[in-house]
Amino acid sequence: MRQISTQDPAIASLIKDLDSGGGGRLLTPIDRNSEILFGLFMVLTFTGTLSVATAGREDVKVMLVAAIGCNIAWGFVDGVMYVLRNLVLRAREATLGRAVRAARRPEDAHRLIATQIGPLAAGLGMAGLERVRQTIIGQPPPPAGRARPTLNDLRGALGVFLLVFASTFPVVLPFLFIVNLQLAMRVSAAIAITMLFLCGYSWGRYGGISPWKSGLVMVLLGVVVEATVIALGG
Repeated sequence: MRQISTQDPAIASLIKDLDSGGGGRLLTPIDRNSEILFGLFMVLTFTGTLSVATAGREDVKVMLVAAIGCNIAWGFVDGVMYVLRNLVLRAREATLGRAVRAARRPEDAHRLIATQIGPLAAGLGMAGLERVRQTIIGQPPPPAGRARPTLNDLRGALGVFLLVFASTFPVVLPFLFIVNLQLAMRVSAAIAITMLFLCGYSWGRYGGISPWKSGLVMVLLGVVVEATVIALGG
């Protein structure tokens, strides 16, 4: 494979994204925070339905079993969808690679690559697109036949499941250790707000925007989304 200079980080990043065999992290910060938020929203639809005035310990027990069971199920579903998404992405990348190799003129391949990259392709220019084309051509063609899950796919799916599943416990633990239901609900809500803020903060750092603002926006958005979900029946 033709080596890309470390002085071209944008081009190197794009080529890494186009390389189906890339060895980057299994889950990006967007993936990780999305799964945590999903699990968090799911468990809040259960804790948010408890009533301080009428709920008893049996109601709390039913809520805990339902919340944990729901997130186990959805963690499994999200893990399966993660594998399927990777299979589709690799199939799309293989299709692009075949099309680039089959292009009669470099300009035709450049258009294909630019379409795949999107608006950022305008900043690469002809020279950058040509380097991407040469890199794709320099890679070994993907094996023929149907795409199959890889070990990394399964590891990533396990990570997705664990994130959704683990995000249940910080919010429900207060109900296990605090007898006073009102206090337990307040502590649980404080933990949920903290988790929302931390996820937003992480997204802000990843996206190059103000982490504090994105954290506060995520808290506000989380409250609105959760109130809407509960209002619609959870």
